[in-house]
This record gives sequence, structure tokens and C-alpha cells, in this order.
Amino acid sequence: MNLKNITQQVVDLSLECGAFIKKEAETFSYNDVELKGKNDLVSYVDKEAEKRMVTRLKEILPEAGYITEEGTEKESDTTYKWIIDPLDGTTNFIHGLPIYSTSIALIKGKEVISGVVYDIGRNDCFHAYKNGGAYCNDKPIQVSQLPTLGDSLLATGFPYSNFDKMPQYQTILNQLMQKAHGLRRLGSAAIDLVYVGLGRYEGYFEYNLNAWDIAAGALIVEEAGGKVTDFSGGDNYLFGREILAANTIHAEMLAIIKKHW
Repeated sequence: MNLKNITQQVVDLSLECGAFIKKEAETFSYNDVELKGKNDLVSYVDKEAEKRMVTRLKEILPEAGYITEEGTEKESDTTYKWIIDPLDGTTNFIHGLPIYSTSIALIKGKEVISGVVYDIGRNDCFHAYKNGGAYCNDKPIQVSQLPTLGDSLLATGFPYSNFDKMPQYQTILNQLMQKAHGLRRLGSAAIDLVYVGLGRYEGYFEYNLNAWDIAAGALIVEEAGGKVTDFSGGDNYLFGREILAANTIHAEMLAIIKKHW
């Protein structure tokens, strides 16, 4: 399997779908919003983008199955699977905030081997494939070299439902806010992750996530020299619904999270 070639084809696809999303943003109306669950929004833009992605991905790797946010394809028992989020940051999109992305990853078993995130608002396309390095607009990227939590800018996200663990989370937020330069919340997990890979953030953490939110971005962080784990320091971040991604401050962040989580 030529992962470099496959990844480049997914880059091209991401740019095409991103152009569609950006065009629809010009005329999008709140009347087009559907509600999947509490604060869980979707639109025809998400659904159409996902359909376009699946159609093309079937040509790129016909034997692969799918894990999709909008259910275009049912999950199947295959060695290779595409994990797709056609519009990560739908709430931002709906409200006209230009911080949203597309995210497409390829897994073999439970290992991510290729990932592409397109930051539509900035027109930056990030990609990585296993042992091939990480790139933004085809230029190599690496995580920040700032060495301590005290030097760092961090990112996080908040759940839109199931707030049972917010007291523990708020304690963690309180500690990290006081130790770092700042704590940001953009509303797109995929963008948060690639910004760690690019060195804009030193660390990112969030819980109550799905695989399609993080699969591509997590690989990009790892290939850019960062470390990605779950909140216990293990490797169950893809399907474990919690993730910590960082440069060398990973251990400092993990110690605080483990203490209170």
C-alpha cells in the first residue's frame, strides 16, 4: 500500500470538499439546522460533504470500511476503515464563526496510518501518514520546542451534553489556567490537534469525544514529534473518548489531569 499516494489523494479530496463548505457558508441559513441531540447540530452541508467524501474514498481504497459521523455508510468489519468528520466545528459554522475543518483518517485495525485535516477558514491543509512526517500545505511541521508548562499556550474543549464530569474538569482547568500562559477553546478538536502539531499550542486535552473528531489530528501530532495518550497515559484515545496531545509538557499536563480525573 502506497500511503503517501493515498494521503495525497485525500488531501485533494479535502480541498474540494472544503471549497464546497466554504461556498455554502456564504448563503447558509439557521433555518437549515437540524438537531441530532442536545446541542448536537447538523445541516445539509455536513451530510452532503460526507456523501462526497465517501463516494471518492470508495475509488481510492475500495476494500475499506467506514466510521462516519453522519451515518452515510454503516460501519463494517474490515481491516481498513476510513474515519470521517465532514465538518468538525458545525456549531461554529452555523453561527458564522470561521473555525471549522474537515477530518479524514485511515486506520488499519485500531492504528491510524493516514490523516488529513483541512482548516477551511485559514486555507491550511495538514496531512500525515505513518512514519512519513507531518505537513501543512506540503511543508514539514513539528511541535513547539517550549519546554515547560509555564511557557505554554494550551487548548481544550467543552462537552455539549453529558456534563457529569464537569466538576473534575473545572478543577483541572483551574490548575492549568494558573500555570500556563493561557487556555483557549476554538470549537474544533481537529484544528486544536493540528495546531499542536504546528506548534501554535504546546498542549491540548478534551473528553467526551468521538473517533472522527480526533483520528486524523492525533496522527499529525505524533508525526510532528508530539505525544498523544488518554487521560491515564495509555493509548486508548481513539475510542476511549478522552485525549491529551502535547509536546514535551505532556508529562506535566498528565500529572495534573490524573490527579483530579
